[in-house]
Amino acid sequence: MAKVKIKDLVEEILNSFLMENNLELYNVEFVKEAKDWFLRVYIDKVQGTEEQYISTDDCEKVSRFLSEKLDETDPIEQNYYLEVSSPGMDRELIKEKDFIRYAGKQVDVNLYQAVDGKKKFTGELVGVVDDNLVIIDEKTKRIEIPVTKVAKTKLAVIF
Repeated sequence: MAKVKIKDLVEEILNSFLMENNLELYNVEFVKEAKDWFLRVYIDKVQGTEEQYISTDDCEKVSRFLSEKLDETDPIEQNYYLEVSSPGMDRELIKEKDFIRYAGKQVDVNLYQAVDGKKKFTGELVGVVDDNLVIIDEKTKRIEIPVTKVAKTKLAVIF
């Protein structure tokens, strides 16, 4: 089964279960590493007014449910490891809603192609405006980076 179809299938299986448990699907990866395949499911709490975190109990509950459903239909031909986890403190921002949700937070941005001679930027996320990722750096300089040049945007971990 194609990777995209597996992602769609996992989303379809989990949709109502996650809603019932005040959770949401953050991302799904089906990847081969060395000789093994991994189905990685990242879950998050439905965002309210205060920040909430995923517990190991949340991950276990989703893992058991998804594992049972996948065993029933057996849609994946190859052997794989199922992993359910939180996207973490340094989560990658993937979807448009992630960029909206985390506006005002510090992010680390890695580029495919240098902009102003740099391939890494850190700053406060403004958002995506006119196909540009916009951040404010430590010198309060507004930086606009074409989205096509952005390899990865992650929340910065600040202690």
